Amino acid sequence: MLFHYNRYHEAAFMGVASEVTGRINRQYNNVEYYFNLKKTNEGLVEENRKLRNLLKQDFLVPDTSSSLVVDSIKVDSLEPHRRYLYFPAKVINNSVTSQNNYLTLSRGTAQGIAKDMAVISPTGIVGKVVHVSANMATVMSLLHSKSQVSASLQKSGETGSVEWDGKDPQVITFKNIPKSAEVKKGDTVVTSRYSTFPPGQPIGIITDIEDPQSSNFYLLKLRPLTNFFNVQFVYVVKNLQKEEQDALEKITLSEE
Repeated sequence: MLFHYNRYHEAAFMGVASEVTGRINRQYNNVEYYFNLKKTNEGLVEENRKLRNLLKQDFLVPDTSSSLVVDSIKVDSLEPHRRYLYFPAKVINNSVTSQNNYLTLSRGTAQGIAKDMAVISPTGIVGKVVHVSANMATVMSLLHSKSQVSASLQKSGETGSVEWDGKDPQVITFKNIPKSAEVKKGDTVVTSRYSTFPPGQPIGIITDIEDPQSSNFYLLKLRPLTNFFNVQFVYVVKNLQKEEQDALEKITLSEE
């Protein structure tokens, strides 16, 4: 009766009640937001997959400078051909501290994954598929003693090789860049057009430049752009022209 018939007390009571209710609602929303993070992340991964599959650089336009026409039927076209296809995958196991590190993905042959496919994260490259079962795949990490990736300087395009010495997981090595190249700390290194990976994928940032006097090449230290300590979702990349390229190169080598 006091709160109902006295405007001052009613206003005071409603103010306190609203504050308490607001605090409860904030806590509830925080808890609800936490449990919805998984669904939100999966939605973002799926959206990124769709966007990656629309990237212009993943298509090739056939060369039409010369064409063969039979009975007035057009046999070549300006229609671009897709070269790369992306499959999202969840990381279910990952090692970082050994000399030969691997990741395990929750995708396999049943979901279109095959051996030798490239694996990338939203921020940089991850590794290469080495073994596949029906519903899982293991990936040789970039942090593996036998890992070797063809890479290039993003600014100038000089090409070399990125490797890992098995020591610090936050440092990888970029070799065979000639001293004639303009190199600075902070420059970005990306995958080259000769790589298993799609060209232009981020690899790392130059943190140190070694200039051996006995060599004509720099020895560059990079900080990987993929956080291997917290890789949760990746994209497995299928090169749709790999089989054709491999078959052609095999024939060429066999004729030597």
